[in-house]
Amino acid sequence: MGDGPLTQVQLIQSLVDVVNTIGLKGDYIKSHKKECAALTRRVKLLAPLFEELRESRQKISSRAFSALRDLEEALQSANKLLQKCHDGSKLYLVLEREAVAEEFDIANADFEKSLDILPYDQFASDEVKEQVDLVRSQLKRAKGRVDNHDLQVYSSLLAVLREKDDGPAGLEMLERLAEKLDLRSPAAIRLENRALQEMMLVKQNLGDDNHEQELRFQQLFTVLRKLTSILPPEDTDDDSPELDRVNIAAGVFIPKTAKHQSEVRAGVGLERRGSQTFDVEGAGAEKLRSQAVPDDFKCPISLDLMKDPVIVATGQTYERACIQRWLDSGRRNCPKTGVLLSHVGLTPNYSLRSVIAQWCETNGIEVPKTSSSKPKQSKVPEYSAGERATVEHLLQKLRSGQADMQRAAAGELRLLAKRNVENRVCIAEAGAIPLLIELLSSQDLKTQEHAVTALLNLSINDSNKGIIVNSGAINPIVEVLKNGSKEARENAAATLFSLSVVDENKVTIGNLGAIPALVDLLKDGTARGKKDAATALFNLSIYQGNKARAVRAGVVPPLMGLLRDPSAGMVDEALAILAILSTHQDGRVAIGQASALPVLVDLLKSGSPRNKENAAAVTLALATYDPMHLETAYKLGAQGPLHALVSDGTVRAKRKAAQLLEHMRLQHESAIPLTSSED
Repeated sequence: MGDGPLTQVQLIQSLVDVVNTIGLKGDYIKSHKKECAALTRRVKLLAPLFEELRESRQKISSRAFSALRDLEEALQSANKLLQKCHDGSKLYLVLEREAVAEEFDIANADFEKSLDILPYDQFASDEVKEQVDLVRSQLKRAKGRVDNHDLQVYSSLLAVLREKDDGPAGLEMLERLAEKLDLRSPAAIRLENRALQEMMLVKQNLGDDNHEQELRFQQLFTVLRKLTSILPPEDTDDDSPELDRVNIAAGVFIPKTAKHQSEVRAGVGLERRGSQTFDVEGAGAEKLRSQAVPDDFKCPISLDLMKDPVIVATGQTYERACIQRWLDSGRRNCPKTGVLLSHVGLTPNYSLRSVIAQWCETNGIEVPKTSSSKPKQSKVPEYSAGERATVEHLLQKLRSGQADMQRAAAGELRLLAKRNVENRVCIAEAGAIPLLIELLSSQDLKTQEHAVTALLNLSINDSNKGIIVNSGAINPIVEVLKNGSKEARENAAATLFSLSVVDENKVTIGNLGAIPALVDLLKDGTARGKKDAATALFNLSIYQGNKARAVRAGVVPPLMGLLRDPSAGMVDEALAILAILSTHQDGRVAIGQASALPVLVDLLKSGSPRNKENAAAVTLALATYDPMHLETAYKLGAQGPLHALVSDGTVRAKRKAAQLLEHMRLQHESAIPLTSSED
C-alpha cells in the first residue's frame, strides 16, 4: 500500500480490488473445494458494501477506518490461502489436509472477528446490512466442518502411498486417485508436476528442508510417476519433454547445501526458459484460473477471453491482435477451418463484444477496454485513384447546398460505405463525415435518412468511430432518433449502438441525452426499431452511470412488456437488459415494482439456458434487495427449477441458483414463514 499513511480512498479501493481478485480465481482443485467455494462466496457477498462506500465517498469514523483496515488484512490473508489452493499441487494439499483445514479455520475466524467490530450500520444501506449479516451468520457456522469428499481423496492417496504392489489392486487405487483429482491427461500431469516443484522450492525458501519434508516430496513425485504410467497410450504426448521430467522427478530430493539449492533453482529456471512446453503450460495455468469463461468468448488462437473480436471472411471470430499476427506472417487461410480467405478484411463483431461485456459486468470482471483514440486497423488493399475521385465528386455535391444533389450524393455514399472496408476508409479520409453530420439536420427526411445510414455504415471501422463522435455527431443523431422517419430512427439507434462499443463513447452518449430517445423507440418503434433500441440500450447500460439514466427514462415497463409477450421475439434482449439493470439499486427498485417475479420464475422453469441464467441473476438481485421478493419467489415455486439449475445450468446459473437456495434456506430457518405453492 506504499510507505505513506493509508487514505480512506486507498483502503476502500484495496478492499474492492481484493474482492475482485478472489472472485476471478475460477474453479479450484478437487480437494478443499467446498472450503474454497464457501470462503469465496462470503467474500464476494461483501462487494456491494465496498462499492457503496466507494461511490458515496462518505467520510467514515476512525473506528470504522481501523475496522476496515483489519478486514482488509483478513481478506488479503484469505486471498493468499485461496491462491495456494487454486495454484498449488493437488497431491501436496491433499496430504496436508489437516494443516490446510486449520488455515481455513483461522481465515474464517479472522474474517468473522473483523466483521464483528466493523460498524457497518453507520454507512451501509439496509439491503447491504442484511447481506453482511448473512455473511456473519454463515461464518459462525463455518468452524470445524469436515468434508466427506476430502476424507475420501485423502484415504485414496494414503492407500496409493502404502501400496507396494503394482498388480491389479494397485492399478485400481491409482485409477481411483487419478479420477478424484482429475489427473487423467498429460496436460494435467504437467501442471501438477510444475505445481509440486514450485511448492517444494517454496518450502526450501522457508527453511522447511527437514527429512520429513524431503521424504514427503519424494513420495509425491513417485505417485506422480505412477499416475503418468497409467495414462492411455493414445493420450500420451510423445513430443512433450515434460512427461520425462515427471518420471525423473521421483528421484529429486531437497538439496542440503546452498550450492545444490542454487543448482536446482538454476535448473528449474533453465527448464522453464528452454522449454516451449513450460511456456505453453504457463499460459495454460492462466486459462485454468479462468476456465469458467464460456468457450464462445475465447479466441480460437490464444484461448483467452476476447477483448476485440473480429470476423474474417469465413465467418469465424478471433481476437483482432491474434488474427492480425497470423495474417502478418503471410498466412491466408482461416486458422480454425483451414479454408483460404477470399479477402483479409476484419469486421468487428459488435454483438459478441457486447455479450462479453455483459458477462464481465455480471461476473464482477473488469470489462475489456477498447479505445477510439488509436484504433488498430486491419491491413486492407489500397483503394484506387478512381475510387477516390468518385468519392471527391460526391463530396462536392454534398457541399453544393442543393437539396436534390445532397440527397443523391448521401444515398450513393450510403451504398459505397456499405459495400466494403476499402470504401469506408476512403470516404472517411476524404473528409465526408463532418459533411454527413451537417445533413442530419436537413429538413428533407430522405436526405436525413441517407446521412445517418451512411454514418452507420462508416462506423463499422473502429477508426471512424472516433472521428464521428469527435465531430459532434451524437446530438444530431439523437435528434434524428427523436424526429426522423421510421427507417432513420431505426438506423440512428443502430449507429448509437455501433459507436457505444467504445467504452468512453458510452459515457458521452449517455451524457448527451440519447437514452430517453432510445426508450421511446423501444416503446413505440417498429419491430426492427425496438430491436435496434434494445441493442443500443443493452450496450449503453453496461456503463454504471447509464443504468440510473435508463431507469429514470422509464425503460423497465416496456422491457417487462416484451418479457411477457414472447410473440414479440425479444425475450432474450429484454431479459439481458434487466440483468444489467438489476446490478444497480434504482434498477432493482423499478424491477421489483413492476411485479417481475412471476414471469422470472416461469423463465426459470422453461426458458433457454441463457434466459434461465439471466432470470436467476435478476431474481437473486431482487431477493437480496428485499426479503419479501425472496418469499414471493418461494411461493411461486422457484426452488424446483433452481435445484435443476444447480445440477445442469450454465456456470453462472449454477452459482446464482445456489445463492438463491441458500437465502431461502436461511430465511426459512429464521422463522419467517415461507409457504411454497408446490406443497
